[in-house]
Amino acid sequence: MASAAEVKPNIHDSDTVLKTEAADAEKKDSTSSHEPHHAEDPTGLATSEEDRKHFEKYGTYDRYEITEEDCYDELGFSFPTWKKWTILSIIFLVQVSMNFNTSLYSNAITGISKEFGVSAQAARVGAAVFLITYAFGCELWAPWSEELGRWPILQLSLFFVNIWQIPVGIAPNFATIIVCRALGGLSTAGGSVTLAMVADMWEAQDQQYAVAFIVFSSVGGSVLGPIVGGFVEQFLAWRWNIWIQLIFGGAVQLLHAAVVPETRTTVLLDRIAKKRRTEGEKNGKPVNIWGPNELKTFKERFSAREILITWVRPFRMFLTEPIVLVLSLLSGFSDALIFMFLQSYALVYEQWDFAVFAIGLAFIPIGIGYVLAWFSFFPAIKRNERLRRERPGDEQANYEARLWWLLFTAPCLPIGLIIFAWTSTGPPIHWIGSLIGSAIIGIANYAIYMATIDYMICAYGPYSASATGGNGWARDFLAGVLTLPATPFFKNIGGENHLAYASTILFCISLLLVVSVYVIYWKGPELRKRSPFAQQLHGAREETGGRRVSSLPGLYGSRANSLAQQGGSMPGSRRGSVVRGMPGRTGENRYHQGAEAVREKLQHRNSAAGV
Repeated sequence: MASAAEVKPNIHDSDTVLKTEAADAEKKDSTSSHEPHHAEDPTGLATSEEDRKHFEKYGTYDRYEITEEDCYDELGFSFPTWKKWTILSIIFLVQVSMNFNTSLYSNAITGISKEFGVSAQAARVGAAVFLITYAFGCELWAPWSEELGRWPILQLSLFFVNIWQIPVGIAPNFATIIVCRALGGLSTAGGSVTLAMVADMWEAQDQQYAVAFIVFSSVGGSVLGPIVGGFVEQFLAWRWNIWIQLIFGGAVQLLHAAVVPETRTTVLLDRIAKKRRTEGEKNGKPVNIWGPNELKTFKERFSAREILITWVRPFRMFLTEPIVLVLSLLSGFSDALIFMFLQSYALVYEQWDFAVFAIGLAFIPIGIGYVLAWFSFFPAIKRNERLRRERPGDEQANYEARLWWLLFTAPCLPIGLIIFAWTSTGPPIHWIGSLIGSAIIGIANYAIYMATIDYMICAYGPYSASATGGNGWARDFLAGVLTLPATPFFKNIGGENHLAYASTILFCISLLLVVSVYVIYWKGPELRKRSPFAQQLHGAREETGGRRVSSLPGLYGSRANSLAQQGGSMPGSRRGSVVRGMPGRTGENRYHQGAEAVREKLQHRNSAAGV
């Protein structure tokens, strides 16, 4: 008696052949559901009852996770150019308002000192504690924007920052100011979220102009504070420094709420999947597709363990990813040096009898330096784009080329510091010399921040909020820590030429930072090889033809991505598989291909048999 394996179907019995082929296909598909649901075809592709049966045998009634390829035209990086730049313009204001808060408080120090009977050094604690907690706030908020979306996180952050301004503005004692400034800093999401929105809307090869724009808003906000604050300190009560921050922050929050949509890819995928299921139900053709977050239960997503992993992710990346660590320390020490240098402004320009508001205006040259540096990056960006077109598979062209212009602009940091050091000694030297030095320093500060951030956003894509969070943490934490010793440093070093000697020490430290820029440029490939997360993202992009991915499995608690199904998904779920460039819902191309393969084999056999 012949075994089941030896029984051959009658080629004239089309139903038998089709069922046999479908059964074979089902066995080969390791991700097929073992318990298919008996319902109508979820894709609307079946043309007969027979087709529905065979689609069911293919396991098409599993839960399919929608991928970027399935709805690329509906995601952030397919927004029209005008929409992208409208969103980015609002984010520009959001970032300016955040950095405005960090610097405007300094002009309230004298008033706080007089009203509450504390020393000016004690009053500076309000500035230091804001910066230090701001550093941790960026790290705590950033990963949640990757899990819950950019829009709600920025709204919550802006809301809490604005709320904590109120008790500072009406503070009856000094302790209230310190506590609420600390809470305000902790509530600030910072540039890690705003910069991550660039990765939501631009592919890695197209993002540089957008990154340059947002970086300009970050450094520009820090300069705007003392310019405005100088006038407030001279002509208004100190509390107006706080109320102006609140008015600006409130206006920005309303504008963000009204104009800026969600851009985080995984959140948009959830919405698109839900919308398509709803539309399918209305049309009588249910669609069985799901977003990446929908395939995780609430407990799986927000268990104590997952919450801890989410919060720890930026710190872990900072410590375990050499790219993040090295670039963040470079950017952080650069910013800290500049922050210390800015603390000397009042001491320097009092020598020329500058009024309080005039000292604030002395920050304008730094802003001019930022503008010059911003525009100087445009031809560098064009060069990078050309290199990527000419050498698309070259990692040096895709990554290290983003640091190329920094090789020429980083030396502006020591050059500007040494010029400032020996032109800041007061009359008879003219004050214009120190302002020129300040502008040169501004060029370097922008360039270092821009190049390091651009490199990390490119390397870490969907997790750029956590990666750049390390950069922001280093900048803000070091700046906050050095706020208190900055003024004594400039007053007590070097005797008669204490200002010049203090700035000269900063010049010497900056030389080491500049050397590190060249080391990073030449050793970049080795750093990436030692960065497991960056390597995994690079491999994922190669698998998707260079297109960015929304998330990655495994590392740092991230969920299953759009490349492969991972353990822990809801039972019966499966990834959609599509052919690039072909339209349709999740898995439609696979459904077409599976059914057509069976039909083609059937037709071929029937034709060979003369049927």
